[in-house]
Amino acid sequence: MSNTISGPLTTESLAGAAYIVAALLFILSLAGLSKHETARRGVAYGIAGMAIALASTVWGTLQSDFISGLAGIGTLLLLVAVIIGAAIGLWRARAVQMTGMPELIAILHSFVGLAAVLVGWNGHFEAKDVAPSLLGVHRSEVFIGVFIGAVTFTGSIVAFLKLSARIKSKPLMLPGKNLLNLGALLAFAALTVWYVAEPQLSLLVAVTAIALALGWHLVASIGGGDMPVVVSMLNSYSGWAAAAAGFLLNNDLLIVTGALVGSSGAYLSYIMCKAMNRSFVSVIAGGFGLEAPASSDTDYGEHREITAEETADLLKNASSVVITPGYGMAVAQAQHHVAELTRKLREKQVDVRFGIHPVAGRLPGHMNVLLAEAKVPYDIVLEMDEINDELAQTEVVLVIGANDTVNPAAAEDPGSPIAGMPVLRVWEAGNVVVFKRSMASGYAGVQNPLFFRDNSQMLFGDAKDRIDDILQRI
Repeated sequence: MSNTISGPLTTESLAGAAYIVAALLFILSLAGLSKHETARRGVAYGIAGMAIALASTVWGTLQSDFISGLAGIGTLLLLVAVIIGAAIGLWRARAVQMTGMPELIAILHSFVGLAAVLVGWNGHFEAKDVAPSLLGVHRSEVFIGVFIGAVTFTGSIVAFLKLSARIKSKPLMLPGKNLLNLGALLAFAALTVWYVAEPQLSLLVAVTAIALALGWHLVASIGGGDMPVVVSMLNSYSGWAAAAAGFLLNNDLLIVTGALVGSSGAYLSYIMCKAMNRSFVSVIAGGFGLEAPASSDTDYGEHREITAEETADLLKNASSVVITPGYGMAVAQAQHHVAELTRKLREKQVDVRFGIHPVAGRLPGHMNVLLAEAKVPYDIVLEMDEINDELAQTEVVLVIGANDTVNPAAAEDPGSPIAGMPVLRVWEAGNVVVFKRSMASGYAGVQNPLFFRDNSQMLFGDAKDRIDDILQRI
């Protein structure tokens, strides 16, 4: 909905002022979300900004209907859409588990992409209302918006399918995959020039098809180990898609909001790539330059098992403990039990801290959110760089559901698919207890030599149940 409404100046000024306030609240929301202590305030700012934006849009639509004599038809349709969307959003927010957040966010990104595609197509058919001097710019906006939106749409769907284990997480390795991606980009550039000069519907159909295929191929070519970066990058794409829609709709708030989401998502992806020692360009280009990893038949020997009672005795006699959680903790919903174990050990004067890998789980900050939900004190939750050098002086490390983020192959095996990725060096501790359901490999599909180390022992079963057993013993 355009923020320029043909009517009294007061209505137009009110809409513009509301959008400025909403944009400022969104900026404050991003700033608040950058720290644990201010995150709740940041969420409140974001909610307030969106409420103001929606109210302003409804008011503007009502005024437009009154001036054009539509008797509120546009406002009624808008309110119906808002009510349906709000009902679905509230239902999913209440129903989704924390383990389902990554795939939920991925599928929500697809909606933004689809909306951008629909807005772009509408812009093609409404081009007759554009001033002749702006036709070239308008056609560029239509084509670019459709391309970004379509890439975001199918890419997000593939990410959703991978994160929800509906398809395999291993990368798709088509012959000449890099040339396919490059060819799609060159075709997009050529078609854009052609469309601006001669806006044929067939060109719009062609670029939509190319972008849909490119979005699918880009994400399908990325392995499970890099999926947290992909989710962040798709967040960025959805922001740029929203900004493109804002240009087409002449909506300043959409442009500002889309730019905020797009730039912050891209920067977060860059930070995560640095933390994983991954090339930023390689990840966003669909694993450019990566080859399919060879299957490893290395015999690491036999693993050793430990009971919950033995683990409890080990913890009671330790002076320092580090807990490194992963996606398995989220699946078991064991965060509250981990928090209780932490409290009990600290009461016994055991120094307990948490080591969080930047991409632990399948979503940036996934583990931090879970621990905050369980009311684990912020000051004992440390990032990988803060805790890694102290692991060698730690008596016991509990690896709860983590796998790839504690894999020594990343540091010691140049041929490993995760070679070079910084990991938590838990194997340097005196004793390592690994909570797992089985000896299966992690999300990246790579075997973990940690499980066979002399100072490592496996505690099999549901993490929540095993921690309950430990608490009873303590």
